[in-house]
Amino acid sequence: MLINKLLAGMDCTCGRHHSCDIKHVSIGKGAISHLKELVRDASVLLVADENTFRAAGAQTESALAGNKVQKVVFPGDSVLIPNEAAIHAVTRQMDGVDLIVGIGSGVIQDLCKYVSFAHRIPYYIVATAPSMDGYTSNGAAMILDGMKVTVSAKVPAAILADTDVLKNAPMEMIQAGYGDIVGKYSALNDWLLSKTIHNEYFCQEIYDLTMEMVEKTLRLTPGLMKREEESVRVLMEALVVVGIAMSFAGSSRPASGSEHHLSHFFEITGIVHNEDYFPHGIDVAYSTVITAGLREKLLQEPWPEKQYRPDRESYVQEMNRLYGSVAEGCIALQDKVGLYQKDMLSVYKAKEPEIRAVLGQMPKAKDILKMLEAVGLNMDAFYGLYSARKIQDAVLYAKELKDRYTVLWMHYDMFGGN
Repeated sequence: MLINKLLAGMDCTCGRHHSCDIKHVSIGKGAISHLKELVRDASVLLVADENTFRAAGAQTESALAGNKVQKVVFPGDSVLIPNEAAIHAVTRQMDGVDLIVGIGSGVIQDLCKYVSFAHRIPYYIVATAPSMDGYTSNGAAMILDGMKVTVSAKVPAAILADTDVLKNAPMEMIQAGYGDIVGKYSALNDWLLSKTIHNEYFCQEIYDLTMEMVEKTLRLTPGLMKREEESVRVLMEALVVVGIAMSFAGSSRPASGSEHHLSHFFEITGIVHNEDYFPHGIDVAYSTVITAGLREKLLQEPWPEKQYRPDRESYVQEMNRLYGSVAEGCIALQDKVGLYQKDMLSVYKAKEPEIRAVLGQMPKAKDILKMLEAVGLNMDAFYGLYSARKIQDAVLYAKELKDRYTVLWMHYDMFGGN
């Protein structure tokens, strides 16, 4: 199994030794039953919401029969936000707990990861959907003080993904996992772009491993639409492998770039302004079409003689309009990063042939769209939920949420005023 080989670690041609601290991964029928032998006599805190507990709670409790078990089950009729309130709901049940077992996917995973790291105890995750690649990453995507932040934490000690559960996940969760993988085209291109422009650390083997998972996932579409167990298993395996790739890289760089920044923008502004947004992986999928279009624009249109920079007052005004109470934190982050103070246009001109070669490696927007349509995702839904202005705001200002260079910066430097 590729995953077991990767978990053994590797000395890489990039000069680094890559490793991942996960001890056990089981993907297949009956995987949850492995809890019995893994947990032994530990005192366990189960964390789930009503929907994820309904999907895998009974199997999990059966495997933990004989253990001391406490539970935190969040309501299932509203979106669970991994913020201070959710953290408190878990931490107040931590007395005497040796192990956290999360039942769920994205938010439950991040919440358990964050709390387990803070309390220095291990956690396992019982996956309920093949919906995202964060199962094996060492970052917890949290919303703290209203800001979307990725907090360094630890990977789970064990991942248990029962295909009988995964194949019955809501279809939009399966679409989200597929979309998250398709988004790697954009993330990997951003990584290569930053290497070219900023000499950022880059590993060809991690790049190739991630791209292999993308290509494998694209072949799954007929089976995923039929909920075929083998197709769902391979999708889950691809998501786990990409997560391991992040651990190898020491950051989410192989898997998260401009497409994720747009997704985070829609989520954060949705929370700030009480507006709807898509599940993470679906937003990533749609946003990959948008970022592919930005690369095409950079390749097709003449590059300007002067880079775009707004005056400070106008910039702060726009940030307050978009981000409300979290604007100040975003501005402070970008002041620290310092890209607004740099002459990037001279760098682009000096490296123009190499930059164009990188941008040309990204599939065109129309090709990404075909990949999404193969699993029933249509851009009409994206444009129906988000206005043209909101999408343009995301293109211009989603970059403020992170300290990472992506094509969003290059597009802003070139065409931000248009």
